[in-house]
Amino acid sequence: MIFKFLFTLSFVFICFGLIVGNISIPEQMFKIIMSPDYLIADYFEIAGIGGAFLNSGLLMMIFTLFFKLLKVSPSGVSIAAVMTIGGFALFGKNVFNVWPVVLGVLLYTLMVGENIKTYLYVAYFGTALAPFTTHLVISRGFDLIGFIIVIFIGFLLPPLASFSLTLHRGYNLYNVGFTAGLLGIILGAILKAYNLEPPAQFYWHTENQVLLSIFVYGIFVSILLFGLKLNNWTINDYKRLFRYSGKLITDFPLLENEAVTFINMGVLGLFGTTYVLLVGSELNGPTIGGIMTLAGFGAFGKHPKNIAPIIIGIFIGAITNAQPISSASMVLAVLFGTTLAPITGEFGAFWGIVAGFLHSALVLNTSFLHHGLNLYNNGLSGGLVAMFLLPLIEAAKTITKNVSKQLKSVFRRW
Repeated sequence: MIFKFLFTLSFVFICFGLIVGNISIPEQMFKIIMSPDYLIADYFEIAGIGGAFLNSGLLMMIFTLFFKLLKVSPSGVSIAAVMTIGGFALFGKNVFNVWPVVLGVLLYTLMVGENIKTYLYVAYFGTALAPFTTHLVISRGFDLIGFIIVIFIGFLLPPLASFSLTLHRGYNLYNVGFTAGLLGIILGAILKAYNLEPPAQFYWHTENQVLLSIFVYGIFVSILLFGLKLNNWTINDYKRLFRYSGKLITDFPLLENEAVTFINMGVLGLFGTTYVLLVGSELNGPTIGGIMTLAGFGAFGKHPKNIAPIIIGIFIGAITNAQPISSASMVLAVLFGTTLAPITGEFGAFWGIVAGFLHSALVLNTSFLHHGLNLYNNGLSGGLVAMFLLPLIEAAKTITKNVSKQLKSVFRRW
């Protein structure tokens, strides 16, 4: 059922892209491949809506086919991986720039003698570093040395990803995004040292809101209805998802069933879309990418109960800091910052709000470290917030426990 869903979603994106792009599709695809695509590069604005959706649909289709060819058992992480790729294929990943990173991960897998499936999801999520391909290969005239460098970058991801998980202990759902961010900081520093860093850019599409609203709402209403149909048109058992903290690894189709997973994905997708529009922002490549990622991880750890405090915390930050609540940085922080949902699930709403508030500030100051070449900037910020908060939460619990113990002792004496 999961593969059927992913293939259907891919097909819908491809068809929508071809219809909207019409005869200009080849030109749009060429622009997408050739244009710099580090943050923020909205393919809607750079090339066109049709080309962006075609690019997204093709990548989702190809990566789903890889699952089938490798006989991977589909699960929630499969949905999260493919929908995240599809989302970022609207603003940073394309049918060319992802492959050197994937090749690097596969090369590492072969060299350590592991099964090709072992680091497959690292390869999928590792495409966060795809902009390095455009920057080092395409912008330099299809430079072979640049191509080899990007393969080496992908080669470094598996061992780093395994270690990164120990740093935030599974409380940041975008572990490979955190890994890519740390690697991106090192690589960004090297580029800057040799004056090879890319200049800042900001592409943000603001048109075609009616068309995009109809399409995006249509997608997530369909997913919700599909889940309800599988669940015999009832929301029974949906609340069972709320019992899970979301900490890695929380795979909803395996822990519960596909029906409630699709219901959850539909709910989160509709929430994300509505939030973007209500705060006065726009549906475009980056925001739809954020909504796709939010919904995709609705199969792998996120649900309304554990994301709500994170969003409240980010919202508090947005209405009190110097950034407008409808600004690109704050809207994307809400959509992607839900990577910290496990902190709510494990430690409660208060710490979730604190995590969201800290994320709203930190995420503004991490992108320049890797020059936007790590597309999962919120994954980097989320990992740092988790690393900072976890020892403080544990210290607070210890202090509270000891104070409570002392107070009980005093009351007994009285």
